Amino acid sequence: MSFKNKKYLVIKQAVPKDIVDFVYKYFLLKRDVYRTLREVNYISFFNQDWGTFNDPQVPNTYSHYGDLAMETLLFLCIPIMEKKTKLKLLPTYSYARIYKKGDILERHKDRFSCEISTTLNLGGDPWPIYLESKKNVGLHLEGPYVPSNNKGTKIILKPGDMLIYQGRILEHWREPFDGNDCGQVFLHYNIDDEMGRKNIFDNRPHLGLPSLIKNKQV
Repeated sequence: MSFKNKKYLVIKQAVPKDIVDFVYKYFLLKRDVYRTLREVNYISFFNQDWGTFNDPQVPNTYSHYGDLAMETLLFLCIPIMEKKTKLKLLPTYSYARIYKKGDILERHKDRFSCEISTTLNLGGDPWPIYLESKKNVGLHLEGPYVPSNNKGTKIILKPGDMLIYQGRILEHWREPFDGNDCGQVFLHYNIDDEMGRKNIFDNRPHLGLPSLIKNKQV
């Protein structure tokens, strides 16, 4: 069945293993750098240039909006995303996390900048993601989101594998993580239409910039 009909698609080895290995090790090191910079008060708790442990969606877990390496992946994955979805796409933003033992990603649906998304496994311990593939569950785009209790479809990704999905339509989540570390990056896109062009780069002047610079002129 096509992406158009299912609203999701798994691509095995979408990104070569040597590249995801490099990015995963880079992001683990960046997490360590952030911790040390905070311990010596080189950066403040509110400084997000090196990432943050302050994301309320997954508390006390290292994450980074718009990391330069991840934004490069966001750009480089456009051809495979367009080929598999048969859509013309515009990049919005990347968001990477290194999940820790006990983490949960609650059932949710996404905002407009995540119209077409992929979660790419970078490395670490395996951790399934679940999709509720019935698009009428939870949020209709016009109304409030109410989480379901449905079992959903379980998807296991290996490093380099990606799941493409329509996050505004399909409810998605992860159950409690029983491993130690799991590196994932979300790469988000809009369809290339009038609304998508107005929102390119998630309203930043270009890729690689922090979220605080949204809607600013440079």
